[in-house]
Amino acid sequence: MQRRLNREESSLPELKSLAQSAGYTILGTMEQTRRPDARYQIGAGKVEELAKMVEELGAEKIIFDNPLRTIQNYNLAKATRVEVIDRFALILEIFRRRATTTEAQLQIQLAVLQNELKHAREKVRLSKGSEQPGFMGLGVYEADVYRDAIKLQVQTIRKKLARIREKRVLQRERRTELGFLTISLAGYTSAGKSTLFNALTEETAMVDKSLFTTLSTQTRMIEFSNRRFLLTDTVGFIDRLPISLIEAFHSTLEETIFSDLIVLVVDFQEPLPLIEKKIAVCRETIEHLGAAGIPIVTALNKIDKINPEEQQQKIETLKDKIKNPILLSAKCQTNLDALKNHILRVLENYQAARFSIPLNGNVMPFINWMHQKTDVHREEFTNNSVEVELEASPAIMEQVKRKVQNFNGEFQLTPK
Repeated sequence: MQRRLNREESSLPELKSLAQSAGYTILGTMEQTRRPDARYQIGAGKVEELAKMVEELGAEKIIFDNPLRTIQNYNLAKATRVEVIDRFALILEIFRRRATTTEAQLQIQLAVLQNELKHAREKVRLSKGSEQPGFMGLGVYEADVYRDAIKLQVQTIRKKLARIREKRVLQRERRTELGFLTISLAGYTSAGKSTLFNALTEETAMVDKSLFTTLSTQTRMIEFSNRRFLLTDTVGFIDRLPISLIEAFHSTLEETIFSDLIVLVVDFQEPLPLIEKKIAVCRETIEHLGAAGIPIVTALNKIDKINPEEQQQKIETLKDKIKNPILLSAKCQTNLDALKNHILRVLENYQAARFSIPLNGNVMPFINWMHQKTDVHREEFTNNSVEVELEASPAIMEQVKRKVQNFNGEFQLTPK
């Protein structure tokens, strides 16, 4: 079930994929275009339609794409007589099913408890009236007692995760001492990261068409051109991934932050608007993690499923949205050597610099261009100037230098 505005695109296809990844059988879908309703999220008339559909199909659960407030969840469960969950709860279900390591399991428990803490008082209050699916048994608690019990569990999990994180920091420091450069595979869920990881490492990490196959990072040594690198496979990104989940997985996703290069894997066979949307989601997530300044190579994956003409058309359309693109097929192991050479060029040839230019009406187009073409590490605006620290290939850095000089600014190459 999804409620959306006229200008918003339907996200029911992705919701169906998520539900199937969680093991559900889809019996039917429903959508409404309107502003959110305070009581139900959807309109009262639509609730009656939904209740009728549930009864006719024999459905056991309703899944909403929209985030539901506690009162909305309660009212919907009361009207339909089945359990109602939203997209956040669905993603948590998938994570719980897929978590295999102690760290991933603890991180998911933390996200569940933090979410429960936000709604605990209201859930206890509502369950004292009449129990509905999803609200069973809470009426025996007092709200403060229930909240305190959750807080205690949160503290215990945080301590356990802190100990795991200390070990991870020590491992990372040891790698740094040994002088290994690190590469992280990132991208939208099901883009083919784990398949590429297997191809580059000759490993057999789990690969599945379902969403969120990888919930824990894997790091392996790889070697090419007589150089050794550490390659890490990371958790897949997804649109509207709840902030609490990003925060819960922060210690795992730190492997992205501390890498020397990110290979952003893109499912290139998908329709162009969907590719653009997913690239935007990945870039936003990378920025939220604090990894926006790390060099990126964009691996345009699954080219075995589209013809060369379509490949070129898509690249032309996306040229201002992707950095250092390379066409490949991880499954067929096509262009893997080209990817390795691409990685070497980016890692070995990047130059670092800083510059300062006065602010005027022509500066912002240059700043926007610079963000598309370089990796910006720091950007600071003052009343009359902007100071920037960045990395870029020599060719792009030369363009930056000329543009800064045209603005009567100061430019300086710096040690990496």
